[in-house]
Amino acid sequence: MSGMLEFDEAAARALEAMYLTPDVVGQRNRVIDMLQPKPGEHMLDVGVGPGLLAYDLARMVGDTGRMVGLDMSAAMLTVARTRLAAMPQAECVEGDASKLKFADASFDAVVSTQVYEYVAPLGRALSELHRVVKPGGRVLILDTDWRSIVWHSSDKGRMERVLTCWDDHLADPHLPATLGAALRRAGFTVARVEIVPMLAPHWQPVSYAAGIMRTIRGYVSANGEKHGLTRDEVQAWYDDQLRLAERGEFFFSLNRYAFLATR
Repeated sequence: MSGMLEFDEAAARALEAMYLTPDVVGQRNRVIDMLQPKPGEHMLDVGVGPGLLAYDLARMVGDTGRMVGLDMSAAMLTVARTRLAAMPQAECVEGDASKLKFADASFDAVVSTQVYEYVAPLGRALSELHRVVKPGGRVLILDTDWRSIVWHSSDKGRMERVLTCWDDHLADPHLPATLGAALRRAGFTVARVEIVPMLAPHWQPVSYAAGIMRTIRGYVSANGEKHGLTRDEVQAWYDDQLRLAERGEFFFSLNRYAFLATR
């Protein structure tokens, strides 16, 4: 992995805006449906981000429950703490998914979306999850397989180089292919796996596709040199997508995979 995404206040707010798009709202609803949170449960969100999922889960566990959000990013924690400030059952803490600072069997359920694709070594992190979940407890992990992407472009070679560079910021850009086996090795039983698509068959300015375009442009502009990509070429890639949108030829599809497991 050559470089993680870094979040200052502006980047945290940009991610929050992306997570408020209909695509990602739908993803959160799918996650909640699979996880089935109950009043009084103690829950952990690994990689709480702007706190949108944690907010919904905190409402569902109620005053008798506990909702803990964990993140490595101080900027993300600031956004999440603001969102959860009126909920006494919720708290946000800084921490590392590979070294969870919680007692054994602390949580009835743990959820994590788009986090473990950034984590290495994965086995140690999943062992930590197994440790902090109660016997019979639930874990839901959702991550992206970037091989699943279907993204129309006028220059396929340039698109391939842009996406190859983008893969560099991930520990495993194809994690779902091996996640089930990794969960079983960590002692979990995989109960259910679902595909969660991010589909944009036409251009929508307020969408996951539009947001990830901007994020990819920023990352690849700063890191594309080793893939032979100049900043001008990255901007040309971005402008090409906007032209396709104007002509009604934009198409984007990407699959995420949600794994529900029990201890």
